[in-house]
Amino acid sequence: MSTTTVLPVVVIGAGPVGLAAAAQLLDRGLEPLVLEAGTGAGSAVREWGHVRLFSTWSEVVDPAAEKVLAPTGWLRPDGTTYPSGADWAEKYLQPLADALGDRVRYDARVTGVSRAGRDRVVDADRAEQPFTVHLTGSGGAEERITARAVIDASGTWSTPAPLGGDGLPALGERAAADRIAYRVPDLADPAVRARYAGRRTAVVGSGASAFTALAYLADLAKDAPGTHAVWILRRGLSGSTFGGGEADQLPARGALGLRAKAAVEAGHANAVTGFRTAAVERDGGRLVLVGEDGTRLEPVDEIIGLTGLRPDLSFVGELRLGLDERLQAPVALAPLIDPNVHSCGTVYPHGVKELSHPEAGAYLVGMKSYGRAPTFLAMTGYEQVRSIAASLAGDHESAERVELTLPETGVCGGAGLFDEAEAPTDGGGCCSAPATLQIGTAAPARTASGGC
Repeated sequence: MSTTTVLPVVVIGAGPVGLAAAAQLLDRGLEPLVLEAGTGAGSAVREWGHVRLFSTWSEVVDPAAEKVLAPTGWLRPDGTTYPSGADWAEKYLQPLADALGDRVRYDARVTGVSRAGRDRVVDADRAEQPFTVHLTGSGGAEERITARAVIDASGTWSTPAPLGGDGLPALGERAAADRIAYRVPDLADPAVRARYAGRRTAVVGSGASAFTALAYLADLAKDAPGTHAVWILRRGLSGSTFGGGEADQLPARGALGLRAKAAVEAGHANAVTGFRTAAVERDGGRLVLVGEDGTRLEPVDEIIGLTGLRPDLSFVGELRLGLDERLQAPVALAPLIDPNVHSCGTVYPHGVKELSHPEAGAYLVGMKSYGRAPTFLAMTGYEQVRSIAASLAGDHESAERVELTLPETGVCGGAGLFDEAEAPTDGGGCCSAPATLQIGTAAPARTASGGC
């Protein structure tokens, strides 16, 4: 047995997929070491603890993790119910981390990963060298750990995408940071509720998080007159804008889109389509969004930016990763998850083959493996780490076997950034102004002015 094989497999992140990776490794007789930057398991999940998952308990508990929990007397909550983020963290992730014991370390922020004695340029005996993981602990103490393999399950939560339509922060976005949030607001918090009650808020984004924010603000509007949302979409409205609805095989996910649609139809929100933000300007005590074509929208009091998340690749820069130039996902995985082609349910389940890199033994898993692609499901991550653990244990037949069927979204095909809208707009051509659409019986909002 080589020295490398007796080293632990370092797992970065004690979230759902990271802890599942640890459980899968243990199930295979391998020793994991989980490094978590936060003070407890599921630190990122706890930050959106007020949001309810659209997967049931039966879909968010990893089978190998359940084996680890069994000796503790842990019982899975009712599999037909939907946990909130807080439920998931407190009733599953923290008990799982506790059961793993000293194999999970908190306040351990990974700052770099490389091959021992080799930067990314050096070829000589590279594959024979163990990995070296640098981390900063509590109080700023630095440490270096040696590992046989590294599974990065650190997620993308800490790096939200900016408002700018070109992928960069809009001009003035940083200066207006005190009025811009990049998370779904927790309106049960009195201070947060007061921030949005009776005010006009722009919600920028088109995914499940934007649906949730619109639904929350619509509920707030029922109790706080004057509360209104302006939904900013880079594309036009189409039949798939609100998701799959009743055709979605995850009913709660379909219902979420229908709640957002109801918010628009009830007049609690209006949609501005074909708008790509170039600048955020202050107008007295309010903010004005300016489009790439110079269009200026009516002032708002607050902005919620929900335009997606991105992977933090800064600490894996010395590894030879094979990443797609667009999505920043593994090159073999990227074609399977390209949002221009696939919805969540049309993604082919995948494992170690699609997640491997030129740097053998290094893996990005979970949300981070998707790079900039959206619609990741926990069960996808569980299948990823099951396959990787099998491969590291030498069971290549099991590693290559797919043991997952993903639920359909009810939205077939892709959602490319420049899809044509099915709904009519105020004219066409290259210079048409973004359209402000009011759906339903409420009076239409004033259309934004603009031109070429």
